[in-house]
Amino acid sequence: MTTKTEQQLFVGPITSHAFNGTLDKLVVSDNSNTVYVYAKQANGKWTKETELQKHIERVKCVDWAPNTNRIATCAGDRNAYVWNLNSETGTWEPSLVLLRIARAATYIRWSPAEDRFAVGSGARLLSVCFYDTEHDWWVSKHIKKPIRSTILCVDWHPSNHLIAVGSCAFKCRIFSAALKETN
Repeated sequence: MTTKTEQQLFVGPITSHAFNGTLDKLVVSDNSNTVYVYAKQANGKWTKETELQKHIERVKCVDWAPNTNRIATCAGDRNAYVWNLNSETGTWEPSLVLLRIARAATYIRWSPAEDRFAVGSGARLLSVCFYDTEHDWWVSKHIKKPIRSTILCVDWHPSNHLIAVGSCAFKCRIFSAALKETN
């Protein structure tokens, strides 16, 4: 039986968090424009490893892809970033995502295959993002059809082809995430 441990990371609220695949690292957003990466020590305490600073406004959501070890963040500044760990320098390097949205990005979630991710927003649309190797950046395709309010949560089906979207309109919708660019 494991013992329960408790540790205070911040004085203020935590808006979003995600663990890596081995559960020994944690990425946390503390209701500011900075994201913190924590590492678990041998004694069970979490210590701050680094800070990820690229957003201008408050970070709304973070997600960590367990297999590819990439962190995705989205914020009220209508931007999303994918952070890749440089193995030589040990630093996290950001890559901008071209979301093309008019309102805040509210939720981000990696797909099970980790080849793309979905970003919900206050612009009443869902951005399905994939990596464009020709231009070396992340590009988004929009799903707008019946969404009539801010997207609050997003999750993928294990098949990597369906996305469930929850919004402020008390609706949950299922969309196909098939993209001709990636499939």
